[in-house]
Parts: sequence; C-alpha cells; structure tokens
Amino acid sequence: MNNSLFNILGPNINRGNDLTQMLSQFNQFRQTFKGDPRQQVQSLLRSGQMSQEQFEKLAEQADQLVAFFK
Repeated sequence: MNNSLFNILGPNINRGNDLTQMLSQFNQFRQTFKGDPRQQVQSLLRSGQMSQEQFEKLAEQADQLVAFFK
C-alpha cells in the first residue's frame, strides 16, 4: 500500500525544507486524502510500512507544529 502522507511529508521532514513548502505540500495532501487518519496510521503500523520509531518521530513533529500554530 502506497501512502501519500509518507510520500509527501516523510522525505521533506528529514531534509529540513522550509515551512512554506511543507505547508503547501500538506495542503495538497489534505485535498486528496480520503478516509480516517487514525485508521490509516494503524494500518501502516500493523503492516510494517511504518515502524513505531517512525510513528513516534512524526507524532513529536506534529505536536511541535500544533504548538507553533496555537
């Protein structure tokens, strides 16, 4: 299963792209995403396409972004 969230956000988070580009890519992803995000993440974890370590790293980065937008 190809996951568009990983394709869009995963590589860019590690490269340190600027916030504007990341937000633009996220908006593109958001427009095409279908389904329940929690179910998608659980599916990735169960299938092994996402490790627990990857999940924790992305969750930490998401928490930082949420704090930034408050």
